[in-house]
Amino acid sequence: MSDGYWFKSSLFEIEPGEDDEINPGIYGRQLAQWLKQKLEAGGYPVEDVINEDWGRCLLCQRSPFALWIGVGSVDDERRVDGEIPVKDAVVWHCFAVTEGGFRLRMFGKKNEIETSRAKLDAALVSILRSEPGILLIPEP
Repeated sequence: MSDGYWFKSSLFEIEPGEDDEINPGIYGRQLAQWLKQKLEAGGYPVEDVINEDWGRCLLCQRSPFALWIGVGSVDDERRVDGEIPVKDAVVWHCFAVTEGGFRLRMFGKKNEIETSRAKLDAALVSILRSEPGILLIPEP
């Protein structure tokens, strides 16, 4: 199972105040919108982009189990309140997730759930690898 992908890129601006929507120092609004467009172009409808404490959730499916991609920034540097990090220095993290589907798992559909997650994960890494403006890095 993949723990996701970490990368650097100068493609995504950090918009002033965007971390007010979630938690201070957590960014990724432009990354989430960009990834939503790429997923939809590849045949994955994204129902919604949801703000979470840790970043943003791109919800691709609600039922019979949730299938989604999480995106956000990883920034361990301490900053002065309100200071926005330089976009080239930000480490981004994306990961594919399934959750729920307890009844499906009970009735032997665990493989179906994992296959769906693996397919979404493969689409995610393909999108990231095909973008010249993204540099995949090892987990920080």
